[in-house]
This record gives sequence, C-alpha cells and structure tokens, in this order.
Amino acid sequence: MNDFAGLVAVVTGGASGIGLATANILSARGAGVAVLDLKTDGVSEPLVGVVCDVRDDASVRAAVDAVVDRFGQIDVLVNNAGIGAAGTVEENDDDEWSRVLDVNVIGIARVTRAALPHLRRSAAAAIVNTCSVAATDGLPRRALYSASKGAVLSLTRAMAADHTAEGIRVNCVNPGTVDTPWIERLLSAAADPESELAALKARQPHHRLVTAEEVAAAIAYLASPAAGSTIGAALSVDGGMANLRLRT
Repeated sequence: MNDFAGLVAVVTGGASGIGLATANILSARGAGVAVLDLKTDGVSEPLVGVVCDVRDDASVRAAVDAVVDRFGQIDVLVNNAGIGAAGTVEENDDDEWSRVLDVNVIGIARVTRAALPHLRRSAAAAIVNTCSVAATDGLPRRALYSASKGAVLSLTRAMAADHTAEGIRVNCVNPGTVDTPWIERLLSAAADPESELAALKARQPHHRLVTAEEVAAAIAYLASPAAGSTIGAALSVDGGMANLRLRT
C-alpha cells in the first residue's frame, strides 16, 4: 500500500508503544513521518525525531515549525501522546489530576492548534486522537484516566464539527488494554503480576492484550484518504470489550 505517498504525518508520543507502531506503518505506506516526543534518541530513519513537550505551548510550536521546515507541509496529525493513572477518585491528588489532564487533553489542543494552519492547506487533512475504551466503559481504579479519555472522546467530536467544513477530518481510536511499556510497568508494580495479567486478558472477549500494531492499523485507516467519509468516529480496537457481553 502506498496511500500516504506525498503526505507528511506528525505523531505525538511516537517514540514507543502505539505511537511508534503508528509512525512505522505510516512511513511504510509512503508518508514522511515526524515523531514528537520528550526523548527521540531511539527514533531511527526514515522517521524524523523532534523533541517536544505537549505540556508546553512554546515547545509544541517550535516542534511544529521544525516539522514544516523539514518537510514543507503537514497533512496528518496523530495526537497519541498520553499518560496513565491508576486509582479511585480519592486516590489521585490535585497535582496528579492536573498533570494527566494537561497531557491527555490540553496537549491535544496545543498540538492541534499549532498544526491547524498547515492542515488547512492540505487536500488530505486528517487528525486522529488516541482515546480509550475507558471513555465509554467504567473500569475499576481508573477514575482520573477515564475522565481524561472521556474528554478526548468529546473533544474529538467537537473538533470534527468545527473543522469538517475546512476539509479536515477528525476521528479517534478507542483501544482496549494494549501491550505497551505502561502496562508492563503496571504489571511489574502489582503484587501478583501473573494474576493481574490474566485479569487484564480475561476482561477482553478475545482473551488477550491488544497489540500496538493493531491499534496503529486502525489509526492508519482513519488517517488515510481512503476513509474520506469517516468523520467524528470512535473506532474500537478492544477485542470486543465495549460491545460484547458473552456468556461464560
């Protein structure tokens, strides 16, 4: 497939996990890809690493300018940068609430508004936000994380309404539990990592973790010009977790 030939994509949080898998698939399908992340030492060609902190507007604008200086355009924006949080509503303090919402929600707004002037000049402009099944399903001890991803879902739909007339499509993906470095850290901190992993697998109807590559494939679909009539959608990649109620 070469459906991204001639297009330039920006992937935030692209140095690992879902972001890196997305950057690789977009590059393999012909896009020039800039990876924005706090550290880009491990990013290899043909990907272009650009240091960026989505919590800082000046850093975001400088990173977007660097991408345009390098490629001359931006056609696709994947707002993937995000952080997790575990706990009930009383277990995360105010600083943690501010930190997670700043990255997961306001970070999307910062990067998008910096990229919009360039996206408006593209004939194939698309934005894909990484959301979560936590936006639609109540998960135990994920109060803060769920609140942030619920905001991402609503933000996605509002952005789609605002920018469709400009020729910019906005959608999101809702992954289930994905095999990423964050999940590895959660498991390593658990009292019984094997039991915790088994529980995470069991709550997804296909009884395994979602792979980063599976989520990346969904993001690539939403970003592709082939999905020109897909707007304001939330595509679940969760092994059926959000929609199936199987008998045990």
